[in-house]
Amino acid sequence: MPRIIKRYVQTVDRMNYFVGRATIYMIFAMMAVLFYSSVSKAFFTPALWTFEFAQFLMVAYFLVGGAYSLQLNGHVRMDLLYGSRTEHTRNWWDAVTALFMIAYLVGLLYGSISSTVYALEYGERSYSSWQPYMWPIKIIMMVGIILMLLQAISQFFKDLAAAIGKPLS
Repeated sequence: MPRIIKRYVQTVDRMNYFVGRATIYMIFAMMAVLFYSSVSKAFFTPALWTFEFAQFLMVAYFLVGGAYSLQLNGHVRMDLLYGSRTEHTRNWWDAVTALFMIAYLVGLLYGSISSTVYALEYGERSYSSWQPYMWPIKIIMMVGIILMLLQAISQFFKDLAAAIGKPLS
C-alpha cells in the first residue's frame, strides 16, 4: 500500500481511538441525568428537560462512539457463512462490504448536512414542552457520521491490504 494510505489509516485510527475513549465516559453523564430525573420525579417537581436531554446524550454516545466500535470490530456480524470461510476470503468479503457501508454513510452524511443546515437556518426546535434547539444534536450527529465514514474508509484499506497479502498492521 502507498505511504499516504498507511498514514491515513494511522491518523484516522489514532483520532477515532482518542475520541472513542473519551466518548465512553458520556454514559456516566447520561446516567447522572436519568438519576436526577428519577429523584426529581419522586421528591420534587419533575424537570421537563431530563428525558430528552438523556436521549440527546444517547444519540451522541451511539454515533460518536460508532467509529470506535467499528475500529475495534465491536459491531454485530452475521456469522452464518462468514466464520466458515478462510481468512483470505473473509478479508475480501470485508473489503466489499466496507464499500457498501461507505456508500451508505455518504448518503447518511448528505442527509445529515441537509438537516443540519435546515436546523441552523430556521432555528428548528423540538416539539416537546422543553423545546430545545435541534442544531447542537444535529451537528454532533453529523460529526459522528463523518468519523464513521473516515473509519470505514480506513477499514476498507486495511481489509484490502490484508486481502492482497500485505496487511497494514
